[in-house]
Amino acid sequence: MFTLAMRSVRQRPGRCAATLLSAFLGATIIMTFNSMHDTAGARGVDSRSAETLSTAAGVVGGYGSLLVFFAIASTLTVNVRQRSSEIELLRCSGATPAQLKRMVVGEAVAVALVGALLAIGPAMLGGRVLLDVFQDSGQVAESVDYAFGPIALYSGLDITVIAAAGAAFLAVRRATTGRRRSGGRGRRFLVLGSLVLGGLSICATFAFSSTAAALMAPPVYGSILLAVGFALLSPRLLRALLDRLPLIGPSGYLAVHTLRVRAAQLSGVLVPLILFTGMATATLYMQAVENDAIDAAGVPKSVDAKNLETLNLTVVGIIVVFSCIMLINSLYAATVYRRKEFGQQRLAGATPGQVLGMVGVESVVLTVTGVFFGTAAALAGIIPFTMVRTDSVLPDQGLGIWLGIVAVAAGAVLVTSVVTAWRVVRGSAVGAVALAA
Repeated sequence: MFTLAMRSVRQRPGRCAATLLSAFLGATIIMTFNSMHDTAGARGVDSRSAETLSTAAGVVGGYGSLLVFFAIASTLTVNVRQRSSEIELLRCSGATPAQLKRMVVGEAVAVALVGALLAIGPAMLGGRVLLDVFQDSGQVAESVDYAFGPIALYSGLDITVIAAAGAAFLAVRRATTGRRRSGGRGRRFLVLGSLVLGGLSICATFAFSSTAAALMAPPVYGSILLAVGFALLSPRLLRALLDRLPLIGPSGYLAVHTLRVRAAQLSGVLVPLILFTGMATATLYMQAVENDAIDAAGVPKSVDAKNLETLNLTVVGIIVVFSCIMLINSLYAATVYRRKEFGQQRLAGATPGQVLGMVGVESVVLTVTGVFFGTAAALAGIIPFTMVRTDSVLPDQGLGIWLGIVAVAAGAVLVTSVVTAWRVVRGSAVGAVALAA
């Protein structure tokens, strides 16, 4: 089965490109920030610089690990679903479920390992740039030299490969059971655990004083956990929304009907969308509230406050880039895979314009769903933090930050899906059906 997995990788490099890109970017993020651990542990580093570097590595490394798993999981889920015919043929030829799992997991591990190895060079460069940022802001002494050591290397390789193996195993497990298992006990446990822990973390905000250094941690992590819970619930959330949508026009009818049928598959798009909206909104608004509170107090920012702001802005930057890539990967793969479906719709009488309109309506519904639940997760953390820090209920910044986040999310979804669909429907409908058959 390992030989079959390697042959599959060589014969279908395009199918593995999305997994390779996710692994490469994830390993780059993990190794870049974990190299701060290596730098902090070098000789001659003072305690203040070591604390700043270790905090950056610990906080962003945790975010990076979470994003890597979800990125690779969503990509592999789409890939395995697209290979359902191949997997069924192998089963009919005598392959056992265990052999199929070894094949898919072996393929995923091989691709992820290549992506992680390719990320070593960019991670070393990124770590140097990150250290320069800390030094330019006065948070790390100029005498500290950059170090890329075993912590960065092994954490990047281990986390990426383990995430790929786990995600591939879960994806192929569903494909080889012969029946849908979306309501599995493990998934329900993860959803319940994320929502409960998120709620408890947010409630813990009220146990801190308004000037506590760790005040922002409970609401931020609570919002993230709630966003994860909503992301895991995304198929059910999408179906609940679709049951209440009116069917307006041919494109609207096609879009809603298709979304109802493919709700579970499209959850791979909603996962990064909800995570991006929730994490970016919560972090940016809380940091803005913190900055205003410091300015109102008339005191200069401490080193700890500068560290926190740098980390928050860095985390948001990572979330924006990584989540957009996750969205683009998932949307592109899912849309290209629908070549046959688009061809059949055109042969049944739908015009290319109606097909594109259908894709546009689908994108709007997905964007609204993801933004709504991501915003709900963010508000659950923003409101308690604002109440404790400023005695207000809502931040004074208004909707500007949120509208910018929504614009990025909507642009990523609409542009990727519509442009990809336009490229697919340009060709002959008969050729598309014959090619995909």
